[in-house]
Amino acid sequence: MADTVRASHILLMYQGSARSTASRSKDEAQTQIAQIKQQLDGGADFADLARQHSDCPSGQKGGDLGEFGKGQMVKAFEDTTYALQPGQTSDVIETDFGYHIIHRTG
Repeated sequence: MADTVRASHILLMYQGSARSTASRSKDEAQTQIAQIKQQLDGGADFADLARQHSDCPSGQKGGDLGEFGKGQMVKAFEDTTYALQPGQTSDVIETDFGYHIIHRTG
């Protein structure tokens, strides 16, 4: 298993999620992230969708989080990222920060 991975993500926060300034409800975020996942499954560009929709500052960089190692991200995010092969995109996952779609880039 790699010591470090590189990934991009799309994050949709909702009212009550950690560090959130979002005004959308949890249900609205869940619906919207499912629609984004459908677009990705249909061939849409990950970086373009991240720039358009992600609530994370990384969205401006197409969702790029750079390289990170074990223990640097919340467990569900880390586990999902390490389980992906480079080039693969996750299903929707939820953390304390909201809903994510992760694309492993390295």
